[in-house]
Amino acid sequence: MPSAGSPEPSPPGISPRSKAESSLFHRSQKEKPLKIVSGSGVTFTLEDGRQVIDASAGPSVACLGHQEPRVRKAIMDQMQSIAYAYSMGYTTDAAEDLAAQILRGQPGGLSKAIFVNSGSEATDAALKLASQYWIEKGKPSKQQFIARKQSYHGNTLGALCVSGHESRRAFYSPWMSQNVTLVDPCYSYRGREPDETDSVYVARLRDQLETTILDLGEQNVAAFILETIPGTTLGCVPPSQGYLRAMREVCDKYDVLLILDEIMCGMGKTGAMHAWQLQDIRGPDIQTIGKALGGGFVPISGVLSTQEVFEAVANGSQTLAHGHTFQAPPTACAAALEVQRIVEERDLLANVTARGSQLEKELREELSDLPHVGDVRGQGLFWAVEFMQDPGRGQPFLKGSEYSDRIVSEAQKLGLNILGTLGHTGRHHVEHVIISPPYIVNQHEITEIVARLKAAILVVDAQ
Repeated sequence: MPSAGSPEPSPPGISPRSKAESSLFHRSQKEKPLKIVSGSGVTFTLEDGRQVIDASAGPSVACLGHQEPRVRKAIMDQMQSIAYAYSMGYTTDAAEDLAAQILRGQPGGLSKAIFVNSGSEATDAALKLASQYWIEKGKPSKQQFIARKQSYHGNTLGALCVSGHESRRAFYSPWMSQNVTLVDPCYSYRGREPDETDSVYVARLRDQLETTILDLGEQNVAAFILETIPGTTLGCVPPSQGYLRAMREVCDKYDVLLILDEIMCGMGKTGAMHAWQLQDIRGPDIQTIGKALGGGFVPISGVLSTQEVFEAVANGSQTLAHGHTFQAPPTACAAALEVQRIVEERDLLANVTARGSQLEKELREELSDLPHVGDVRGQGLFWAVEFMQDPGRGQPFLKGSEYSDRIVSEAQKLGLNILGTLGHTGRHHVEHVIISPPYIVNQHEITEIVARLKAAILVVDAQ
């Protein structure tokens, strides 16, 4: 027995110091996280004084970088007015103005917004809205959802149910719902057969979606949810020409809602406010947004819907059967509103397009000849490099190789923050890194990002 006042013995393998080092339950227990003490522009500073270029804007969040006085002022002004308001029976100018800003001109027919906190919450809200829509329309049997393999829509249980990310689902398989069917993603680099053209490949995916709807019974299918451009699961894969239009046509044919997830790829990251605007498609019925919506200054995400979806509720039960304590929070809405005003006033989407073209050019010029670089792809400031064991033979790295993780680690040592492969996502084991810097990135910083990334790859290849 320890004496009075002496510390309790530590469990085997845990030293008293490591046990007391942090009260946080960190996401990874493999190594101690680095402490960030400040940030400015596209860089942040670590506790030891090192400066790191945030070439991924966190997980594609900090679109204005790490300091913006106008957003700070907007937050303070809102807190001096009203910091919190319950959305049941109340609204605020901050929430109303943010919705009006995003939906100005009703892009693709989107006319209403729901604001919540994380992207996962937005996915859950979108799924529940789709279910409620069909109940309000007198078709309660339409409760089956179709999603894509190797997709990711969030970590709450509802969002995870429609995510095809295998390793993220594995721990929670008993919780996964039985009303979700997964179809193949649009991933032409490795999903298209050698003898297929892009148009034949798209037609095959179209037929697969149609067959899936018919197998489930069109009277039972509520919605098809997909990422316009997948992020961490496949690595910034733009859809093949005509793919989104084909998916929209199938959904329309069988009275199925189309939900586009733009939590990661949207809100300007591609050079257009919505990634689907660069595709041949009129738009989704429901869309999720997040990350760059608020630029990381305050957590916020959202769900956008068409007028038709809204009117089904407004003319039916008149009550959205979904809500949160922190729904349409005024402080977060004020921050996001200022972020979006800055993006517009400073014409930052033009910079996204210009610097994105530079990023593509330099990634291809500097990396394409490296022995394990298989594909460079993306749009705007949303790019990925996929690595293969033998690109010429189409031979991927084996699961467990951690090739991209090692590149991320070496890049960090060189003062570069990028995203790597986050687990095993499915049939195709994808080793990639993502580069999605803030919209304010300049020409010199793009060149430096590519140079440091190349240096990190060379170090890993030499190991």
